[in-house]
Amino acid sequence: MTEPNVVEPAPLRWLDRATLAANVCGSLLIVGLTLLIGLDVAGRNLMNAPIPGVPEMVSLSIVAIVFLQAPQSLRSGRMTRSDSLIKALSARAPRLGRVIETVFDLAAIAVVGAIVYATWPILVRAWEMSVFVGAVGNFTAPVWPVKVTILLGGSLLVLQFAARILRRFGSTP
Repeated sequence: MTEPNVVEPAPLRWLDRATLAANVCGSLLIVGLTLLIGLDVAGRNLMNAPIPGVPEMVSLSIVAIVFLQAPQSLRSGRMTRSDSLIKALSARAPRLGRVIETVFDLAAIAVVGAIVYATWPILVRAWEMSVFVGAVGNFTAPVWPVKVTILLGGSLLVLQFAARILRRFGSTP
């Protein structure tokens, strides 16, 4: 996180806005799923008429939600991690702590970048071959929108890891 009086470059401000927008989309997806699941449960119990495709929609949406909200979690410092060792090390040797944090960020860029890179051909194949989930005649949904959210969210996550490095070394002498 940056200090309140520090004015960030425009590309970082745009990245943060895009990250926040993706997070909002993920939150709206959670609200939509909550309503859908509630309606499905009510339909099952009150009218013996479940909504077709709810399990498929939930399984697809969970992946989308994770990738849409992970960049904002990282940006706001709420990404799950075990940091007691790095905090103790940073307190004793701040420069070494920054270097180790940067190595971790670079490793994360490599891992998430590999996920994004591997998702592209899967997205293209899903689009070209019209890949769907569900049962024909009951419920089907295309998988390409979820692959797009993986690409979008993964790319934002890679950029947020890079922005952490820039912020880390841009704010220190």
